Amino acid sequence: MGDLLVVVSLGLFLALAAAFLYVLRRAARVVAVTREDDSFRRDAAALAETAASSIAGGSERIDRVRRRQDAPDTLDAVLPELLETLAGFRVEADALAPPAPLAPLRARIADELERAGRAIEIVQHGCSLLSVTARRPREMEGETSVKRGYLNLLHAREALLSIAIDLRAGRMDAQRWFSDRPKPG
Repeated sequence: MGDLLVVVSLGLFLALAAAFLYVLRRAARVVAVTREDDSFRRDAAALAETAASSIAGGSERIDRVRRRQDAPDTLDAVLPELLETLAGFRVEADALAPPAPLAPLRARIADELERAGRAIEIVQHGCSLLSVTARRPREMEGETSVKRGYLNLLHAREALLSIAIDLRAGRMDAQRWFSDRPKPG
C-alpha cells in the first residue's frame, strides 16, 4: 500500500510538472508574440511620425510658393531632398518585419509614402511650369499642379499620423474626431 501511494504521488507530481512546463511554454510563446507586435508597432509608429514631420517641413515651403510668397525656384533644393528622404523612409518601411495580422499597416505606410512622393513630383511639375514665362493657361496649370500636390502631401501626412496613432493605440481606427472609443461592432 505504501509503495502504491509513493508511485501515485510521484506520477501526480510528474503530471503536475509536465502541466506546469506546458503552461510555461505557452506563456513564453505569448510573451514572444506580444514582444514582436510591440516592437513592430513602436518602430512603425516612429517611422510614420518621422515621415509626417519631414512632410510637414516640406509642405510649409510648398505652401509659401502656393500662396505666391516665395518664387517657385526656391523649392529647387527642397523637393529633391524631400523625395530622397521619402525614398529612404520607404526603404525603412519595406525593411520592417510585421507580424501577419499587422502586415496591412506596413503596406498602408508604404502606400502613403508613395503617395507623398507622387505629390512632390506633381509640385515639381507645377514649379517647372511656373518658372517658365509662358501663356496664361500654362501658368494656371502650374498653379493647379502646385495646389494639387500640396493637398495630396497634406493628405499623406494626415494619413501617416493616423496610422501612427492606430499603431500606438493597438487598434485600427483609434483616432476619430469625436471620441477615442472604438467603433461599435
